[in-house]
Parts: sequence; structure tokens; C-alpha cells
Amino acid sequence: MYSEDNIYFNDQEAGWEKMWEGIQRKIIGYDERLMLVKVRFDRGTVAPTHHHPHSQAAFIVKGRFEVIIGEEKRILSAGDGFYIPPDTEHSVVALEDGLVIDSFSPSREDFIREK
Repeated sequence: MYSEDNIYFNDQEAGWEKMWEGIQRKIIGYDERLMLVKVRFDRGTVAPTHHHPHSQAAFIVKGRFEVIIGEEKRILSAGDGFYIPPDTEHSVVALEDGLVIDSFSPSREDFIREK
């Protein structure tokens, strides 16, 4: 999965990929154990409830979000972050236009296959 081409990320050259309506991503870097992803949200967008076998940690760069992890709901803003254990249901509602940096371990092979 890793290659020399994945060492550097140039934001100007990387295109956005649609995840869901109103949500786009750019994969910043990865190997088989770790993946870093930049995710852009349009205001009002809902990332539907889902789960995956990966650990996920996220940092909110811009915006305000309603984050639901398991049964707990929080409103988080720029500078805040959250952790999602493997196989835990979660969803996000963008209360404003926003930008999040997500990390996954192991890497999301499904993201790479979708390219």
C-alpha cells in the first residue's frame, strides 16, 4: 500500500473526492497502519450513522459540529477533537461550513480502492 509517491502531500495539486453529498475528502498520507485525511463539510450536511473496524481520531480545524459517538452527543468547535473506538456507531452534523482532519488506524483501504 505504501509507495514513495505518498511521502509528500501538496494541497494545491490534490483534488477533492466526494464522500457523501456536501462532504469531500483529500487523503493526505498513509501506509498500511495509519491514514490522515482532510475532510470538508458544507453547512447542514449530515454524515450518516456508520461504523468501521478502524480507530479514528479527529481534529476540527474550522466550523462547529454536532458529533454523536455511540449514545453521546456533543457540540464541538474549531480546536476541539474526538476519538471513535473501532466498530462504534457515529455520525456528524455540520452546523457551519467546516474542515476536519481525520486519522485512521489501520488505513481505510476502502478509501484507496474508491479512487
